[in-house]
Amino acid sequence: MADNLPDKLQIEIVTPERLLVSDEATEVQVPGISGYLGILPGHAPLITEVGSGEFSYRKPDGKVERLALHWGFAEVLPDKVTVLAERAEKASDIDVEVAKRQRQMAEEQLKDPNANQEEALRLIERAKTRIEVAGRHDSSMLNMIP
Repeated sequence: MADNLPDKLQIEIVTPERLLVSDEATEVQVPGISGYLGILPGHAPLITEVGSGEFSYRKPDGKVERLALHWGFAEVLPDKVTVLAERAEKASDIDVEVAKRQRQMAEEQLKDPNANQEEALRLIERAKTRIEVAGRHDSSMLNMIP
């Protein structure tokens, strides 16, 4: 990289409950509402809405960290990425069986014509993301950003 560009990004992921992640990364992938955004040090500043999906980042030692991220906003600066998320969980903290039960309950809710269909779809998307992120954390693809 050029001398005037940073070689790392500071990563912060904040939920209403707490600061979940404060770390360094050499590359980041953010689930935007229109698709994934790949971010490297020196990226142009931007603010974007975040959807539900996998947030991943490569640490300077090459290890990849994964989180299930659900709705919010991301601010990207040349040397920092800050995400304010409605919900976020580290892949290692996700209970897959609970996520499967939540998906099943939301699918049942979706069948009820009197239920809030939009909320049921959000719950299904959230459960699906949690299951996928946890599965990728446990897979042999741990060191590959999607």
